[in-house]
Amino acid sequence: MRIAISSRSGCGNTTVTKLVSERLGYPMINFTFRQMAKERGVDFWEFCRLAEKDYEIDKELDRRQVEMAMAVPDCVLGSRLAIWMLEKADLKVYLTASPETRARRIQKREGGSYDERYSETIKRDMNDSARYMKIYGIDNTTPEAVADLVIETDTKSPEEIAEIILDKADDIIRARG
Repeated sequence: MRIAISSRSGCGNTTVTKLVSERLGYPMINFTFRQMAKERGVDFWEFCRLAEKDYEIDKELDRRQVEMAMAVPDCVLGSRLAIWMLEKADLKVYLTASPETRARRIQKREGGSYDERYSETIKRDMNDSARYMKIYGIDNTTPEAVADLVIETDTKSPEEIAEIILDKADDIIRARG
């Protein structure tokens, strides 16, 4: 079974992807802009600015993720566009949270002021959405069109979110017999 989990920054994607992969014993695939920036020795925010002008960065990231996911029979892929890019996913999950919640989580993770993180979060959302539309024609503001499951994460712990996903995965496995 291949599970794809997507979200915007700060929704808990990496944490939840890790929990689900550990519980199922499946490999976790979570190759990100942060990792690509590090591979290339470029500051993350500078790398994001480069990606706004060079669409090959997104294409490479997405291609590499799908290749990693398709190289194994079972996995949990977590990325911004996993539910759109991993067409052969058996379960597509989208995590949501308010911009305020996401900014607080990002501030906790990365430091800085709340106002800075909130502003960056809003700007990143707009830039990402515009870029995904230009590159792929994907509207990441309407995940319910693609996702099997949309989970609001503002008031749920990562463990609660993982449990919802695992329950849905169990339903799929049972239905297959």
